[in-house]
Amino acid sequence: MTPELDDIDLDTVPLGRTGLRTSELQLGTWRFGRVTEAGNVEIDEDRAHELLDGYEAAGGRYIDTADVYGGGDCERWIGDWLAERDRERYTIASKVYWQIRDGDPNSRGTNRKNVRHRVDALLDRLDTDYLDVLYIHRWDDETPARELMKTLNGLVESGKVHYLGASTLHPNAWKVARANEIARNEGWEPFKVLQPRYNLVDREVEGDYLEFARQRNLAVSPWSPLGQGFLTGKYDRDADLPDDSKAAESSRFQESYLTEQNFDLHDELDAVADEVDATPAQTALAWLAHRDGVTAPIVGARTTDQLAENLAAAEIDLSDEQVDRLTAAKPGPYDGL
Repeated sequence: MTPELDDIDLDTVPLGRTGLRTSELQLGTWRFGRVTEAGNVEIDEDRAHELLDGYEAAGGRYIDTADVYGGGDCERWIGDWLAERDRERYTIASKVYWQIRDGDPNSRGTNRKNVRHRVDALLDRLDTDYLDVLYIHRWDDETPARELMKTLNGLVESGKVHYLGASTLHPNAWKVARANEIARNEGWEPFKVLQPRYNLVDREVEGDYLEFARQRNLAVSPWSPLGQGFLTGKYDRDADLPDDSKAAESSRFQESYLTEQNFDLHDELDAVADEVDATPAQTALAWLAHRDGVTAPIVGARTTDQLAENLAAAEIDLSDEQVDRLTAAKPGPYDGL
């Protein structure tokens, strides 16, 4: 049975070597203000504030956003919510990269002009003087690493940003390592937080990426910890797709996630979930939290009930044998090495 949000008490864990502590489950806000293909707002401002209230009630203090979420509305709504609270009690992370103006190629990427403008704009929307963690949302190969790190270091020295992070879809440890080496040689702030895609289905970061993070004591906060909803149990290999599901409107999702191999993994996930009296989503999150090198997964939700279910995963204790069974249910890309 899922507890009420105010009955959950999230713990904190070290955020790598930043000196900060983060909530063991971070709140992802990418659905705030998101307009669906049908033209509907997935989570409006009132619902967003309900979710932020619920996360706070559960002891959560780490809020992850990006300047493109909801076309900027996401950050505005978070800023309005924060205005009624002590800003210092919360860790706010945002991201920059994706193009924001049609016909303007300089409004995309991590060139100095774009990054400086975007950071000033997001601080204004959040109504705060500083950002705790600034991520580059993706790597920009057109901006030299030295140029990037010099720009980011300038933001740290100005007090607008406290720590730096790198988000990614595909493993890119060598790019982060090169950039951090440049930063160290110049006495600049390096990347200290990583944000890769990682879950029971998407395992690309296993291997060099996670090993690099462990060796350098970099925080790892995975996004998409439930495989875009596949690991919640809402899909059945023999049933029609739910009308309101991501799979119903995305052929790419169907091809990537609704495979026999993934459904076989889900069978094992269901079995372990039954053993620990938890939902598949809670069990998948618990598995991820148990992975060596993972600091704090980023969880999202459409409703406060979903949020309570996801945050309750912090109370799930899997045995080593159960973790191993789930890991083996779908071999990772470096299995056996």
